[in-house]
Amino acid sequence: MSDSFEVIVIGSGPAGYVCAIRCAQLGLKTAVIEQNVGSNDQPQLGGTCLNVGCIPSKALLDSSHRYAEAAGHLSDHGIGISDVTLDIASMMARKEKIVSQLTGGVSGLLKANGITVITGTATLNAGRQVAVASADGSSQTYTADHVVLAAGSEPAAIPPAPVNGDRVVDSTGALCFEAVPQRLGVIGAGVIGLELGSVWARLGAEVVMLEAMDQFLPNMDEQIAAESGKIFAKQGLDIRLGARVTGVSVSDDGVDVTYSQGDASETERFDRLIVAVGRSPRTTGLFSADSGVTVDERGFIFVNDYCATEAPGVWAVGDIVRGPMLAHKGSEEGVMVAERIHGKSAQLNYDVIPSIIYTHPEVAAVGKTEQELKAEGVDYKAGTFPFAAIGRALASGETEGMVKILSDADSDQILGAHVVGPSAADLVQQIVIAIEMAASTEDLQLMVFGHPTMSEAVHEAALAVDGRAIHMVNRPKR
Repeated sequence: MSDSFEVIVIGSGPAGYVCAIRCAQLGLKTAVIEQNVGSNDQPQLGGTCLNVGCIPSKALLDSSHRYAEAAGHLSDHGIGISDVTLDIASMMARKEKIVSQLTGGVSGLLKANGITVITGTATLNAGRQVAVASADGSSQTYTADHVVLAAGSEPAAIPPAPVNGDRVVDSTGALCFEAVPQRLGVIGAGVIGLELGSVWARLGAEVVMLEAMDQFLPNMDEQIAAESGKIFAKQGLDIRLGARVTGVSVSDDGVDVTYSQGDASETERFDRLIVAVGRSPRTTGLFSADSGVTVDERGFIFVNDYCATEAPGVWAVGDIVRGPMLAHKGSEEGVMVAERIHGKSAQLNYDVIPSIIYTHPEVAAVGKTEQELKAEGVDYKAGTFPFAAIGRALASGETEGMVKILSDADSDQILGAHVVGPSAADLVQQIVIAIEMAASTEDLQLMVFGHPTMSEAVHEAALAVDGRAIHMVNRPKR
């Protein structure tokens, strides 16, 4: 095996493997270094997303939704099902099969593109020298013209609630329960907590979510966050805001969680506890002090707008740099870096990155929130439209939620969109395209949307911006 490459990518998650493939497509001699090894003694490609994040969680979200539908939500359709059973082992086996299929696909893509895969723990040293330590204790050093750091992230921890892998688990452990806990506690009511809490609530657990923030989903548009909170409460999620966990005591028969809420101190007992307080960049040990790479106080690597670090020829992408920890953001950063290495003038529009919560219904957003526009003093227009007035939503029995579109009051250019409701993840992508193309709400108003479709809510929300929604009584604009 050669020890010299044009590009070495450290990490094989969505940011790393996509970067490597694009580098190879551009004719660059490329290697990927992955430290994790699977049960088959082969590199565990795909990173957090494919192995213990996006993909397995979506598999369980889908399975749990189907179970909930079969167990009690089909009678309105004239479908009666008795004695619905739950086989957690089969559900988990399906999840693992999906993960295996996708990680195997990544392996095949790397091989087909002529990319060298190296197994071991990598450390970047001065002069773009990469030392790789293998599990057997051996080590080897590789050199490259360019090194791309894409080591990803890991579940964040909090001192009052140490994870023990049994009663107290992180997001990875929450994907592997062998039985449905009767009473489940979740620390954190953000994206990860809501998705995992939803899975186990649908399967029958009583779920209590302890969120330290006083505001629910503070980064979301306030109107959409409030609507989402109402929907989740109806589904049985007990979300307690301003609940700061101060201690956790584990015994043979449960977990006692003590938290403060205002001036009061409360204790709740759970069968299992999920710690879902976000993720931290995996940068410890990734580079030496003489590498030229620097980090901020939280461990994120300093990069410029094009993901170049302060060390010449060294780049960093994905969860280890500033911005949202999203697989699609990391992947596009990887593409941008590959093309800049090849001499192209690629750049990424960080203002148009969609964010999604894969609950049911989904919550999705892109661009500015209404509170951000107010804070920035932007004169704007807003239009909302409920799914309850959409024929396809009514026919499907999925009428909760709304679409909200924000645009500039003078130019009419779309500034943001926020959705809670059926197919929100897919609907918001229509607005991603619109914002990227500098479209106005009038552009959306003049388009023909298929009928009956969920996407008509986007059309009607665009019309509502100017008080022109067809299937809703329009209130006079102030």
